[in-house]
Amino acid sequence: MTGLAAAAICLTIAVMSPDPVRNPLLARRFAAMLYDLLPLLGLWMLVAALFLLASGGHVDAAHPPVAYLLALRCALIGVSAAYFTASWVRGGQTIGMRAWRIRVEAVDGSRLPWHRALLRFAIALLSLGLFGLGYLWCLIDREGRAWHDLAAHSRMIQLPRG
Repeated sequence: MTGLAAAAICLTIAVMSPDPVRNPLLARRFAAMLYDLLPLLGLWMLVAALFLLASGGHVDAAHPPVAYLLALRCALIGVSAAYFTASWVRGGQTIGMRAWRIRVEAVDGSRLPWHRALLRFAIALLSLGLFGLGYLWCLIDREGRAWHDLAAHSRMIQLPRG
């Protein structure tokens, strides 16, 4: 068999069998994040409504008390953490990740445990706070992992169609 024929057979096999461990593009990750903003906005509005209800509706929106503002921000971060970590631990996907066919899993292919999912969320939040530098790291990393993937020993995989 010539080298050209062997290369053609290898290319055909590679095209016919989808690679489930292919790293999703950064644009696909950001699209999933934007999609995840929809359920998060609903959760955030619910939390804000509960806080307003608990205060009896007597909070000046322009000048809220520092304790109220701090408690509200902590609750919003807590709800966000619960949304992402529960999704990652339960099935490896948030609503946005399902729509864009990507999944997060441990490096060995198993489900992410709670403590590593929480660590992943915390480092992802830090990465966003640093102008997305942690996310841009996946463009440099050979395996396409961002800072939060490296810290939590996780990886993102692109799922095949169907």
